[in-house]
Amino acid sequence: MLVNGVWQENWQPVQNKDEKGRFIRQTSSFRHWITPDGSPGITGEGGFKAEANRYHLYVAYICPWASRTLMARVLKGLEDIISVSVINPKLMDQGWQFGGFKDSDHDDLNGATYLHELYTEVTPDFTGRATVPVLWDKKTQTILNNESADIVRMFNTAFVEIVGEGLDLVPRALEGQIDVFNDYIYSNLNNGVYEAGFASTQEAYEEAYEKVFTALDSMEQKLADGRKFLFGEAFTESDIRLFATLIRFDVAYYGLFKCNRNMIKEMPKLHAYMYRILLMEGIESTVNIEHIKAGYYSIKALNPMGIVPVGPWF
Repeated sequence: MLVNGVWQENWQPVQNKDEKGRFIRQTSSFRHWITPDGSPGITGEGGFKAEANRYHLYVAYICPWASRTLMARVLKGLEDIISVSVINPKLMDQGWQFGGFKDSDHDDLNGATYLHELYTEVTPDFTGRATVPVLWDKKTQTILNNESADIVRMFNTAFVEIVGEGLDLVPRALEGQIDVFNDYIYSNLNNGVYEAGFASTQEAYEEAYEKVFTALDSMEQKLADGRKFLFGEAFTESDIRLFATLIRFDVAYYGLFKCNRNMIKEMPKLHAYMYRILLMEGIESTVNIEHIKAGYYSIKALNPMGIVPVGPWF
């Protein structure tokens, strides 16, 4: 990680932990918002107006948080106005690296070798982890936002005057329910699998394991009434969040993170739901299983020999 702008040690997956060995995730550092007129958003400063070809998204296919932003970009029709760089999925000694793997990009925009160089370019004394996604403003040469939840929300509303309304990922009538569900699914499943995988005590692991499968059982039951998506016929931001975890579950979390009670393919409602979303226009382009497997199994703390299993797929 970076301490006062200086890279200190080989990349480590556990960001922080509590007294019981529970994994604690780092809070995002850059929280500016793109708005239609450039006025300040919910957090951060103003001056970031919705403009075509002004913003650039740095992502890694391995990362479910980055995957959310890629999905929103596709679903909102922003592919032609927000450019993207895909980072090498393997986690190197200095974290995320550009290039060097099939379907990964060099940083032609800023010329960085590692993602952490962008963080120190913006904040020379930055302390913390350099994470994806990163939304970059080409105009002011700064990191606009590195919080996936913010990026999905701004993609949903900021560019409507440029690309049209399209699919509304957070319909006003469902916003309260979406927010409640998002909190639940984050704590119990999206981050729960990481709490299981990166637990440093048996107690912490078993606690996370129970949360994960309680949540999955709940979602399987929720879909048992024949609904198409979580809130019926309307595809929402919550479906993005659930899908990003489901698509990685069998190929990474089941084995590497020891979430091994069963695979998603053994839960018929969730498995069908996952495929229903995968087949939506543009979504398959946001999923790269080769990157996902290579990335997760490159985590030396969990897989020191770096062997990537041939299976399973999804």
